Amino acid sequence: MSKRSLLTGVAYHGNRMPSHVRTDMREIARADMDIVVHMFSHTDWERHKTVMKDIFAITEDQGLEVWVDNWGIGGAPGDKSHFLSYHPDAHMYNSDGTMHPYQVCLNSPEYRRFVKDWLDTVAEIGGKTIFWDEPFFPTPAPKTPDERVVYTCRCPRCQKMFEERYHHPMPTLLCPEVDEFRTATLLDYFGEITAYSASLGMYNAVCVMLKPHYGICLDTLDKICSLPHLHNVGCDPYWYSAKADDAYDFVFERTKKNMQIAKDYKKDHNVWIQSYHVPRGREEEIIEATAAAYDAGARTLLAWGFHGSESNDYRAANPERTWDITVEAMRRVRAEERDRQLAEKRKKYKGLDV
Repeated sequence: MSKRSLLTGVAYHGNRMPSHVRTDMREIARADMDIVVHMFSHTDWERHKTVMKDIFAITEDQGLEVWVDNWGIGGAPGDKSHFLSYHPDAHMYNSDGTMHPYQVCLNSPEYRRFVKDWLDTVAEIGGKTIFWDEPFFPTPAPKTPDERVVYTCRCPRCQKMFEERYHHPMPTLLCPEVDEFRTATLLDYFGEITAYSASLGMYNAVCVMLKPHYGICLDTLDKICSLPHLHNVGCDPYWYSAKADDAYDFVFERTKKNMQIAKDYKKDHNVWIQSYHVPRGREEEIIEATAAAYDAGARTLLAWGFHGSESNDYRAANPERTWDITVEAMRRVRAEERDRQLAEKRKKYKGLDV
């Protein structure tokens, strides 16, 4: 059966009991969705490996596609990296000389081997698509466009690599050269890791945040699009978090930019709809945001997360209503896509005497 022209889905985490997963996957399938993004953290790897294999199978039994999120294995988003307990020399360092407590330096060769081991395990338990979730370098937001701020990573390894490349010591405040170096680090890291993932027969998707001081964002997404084994590029235009005045405008403009980059580099795409941290009484904006992403050309729409992310402290204020509205929003664009396809088919018969 050919893949549908519009794919919708949701992130699912906070539960590792297969009996409950089975019920939830049925609910997602009844919502006419296509994709479930499952987390596979270091804890899952060590404690729930067989359970996660069952969960992937349960999901696929409902006709749903599984995407596997690298949740917290190198630090945020998701968790504090357990890897650092075994490799303390792999910590990111802030440029003021302090150690970042839970984020891993992407230039660590030990970490890259660890990620490859993680990928081996994902493939072993049935994973087919890897979702590289919000790669970034923790950096405080500059208060003005010209302010230079403390950044990551300026560990001894990064300092050495920077000096070899630029022939002078690595600055202690963020500047264009440092930004360029960090982007090059991401390019090198994902080049190696996505090539390995692809060698295992897996598909690679990435989603970036919007913040420009994080080393990679929607504005610089094109920098990693040259990677041949990065198949799908996306963003998360979370309008509640951005305190945007208009959900439709905010999501439309950023989705349009994402879609142009994907088109230019012949990549698939993913665009995320915020269904966490939803203020009570503002759930209706999810309808507008989903319509905006669809109108801007997105055809893979995913919500974070299932039931308004009720298993997390960042859950929606009214998770049940948020989920109902999310399902309605996805159904609305599904109906619109069906109508669009039917209209195209009917064009060739227009005016015929039938």
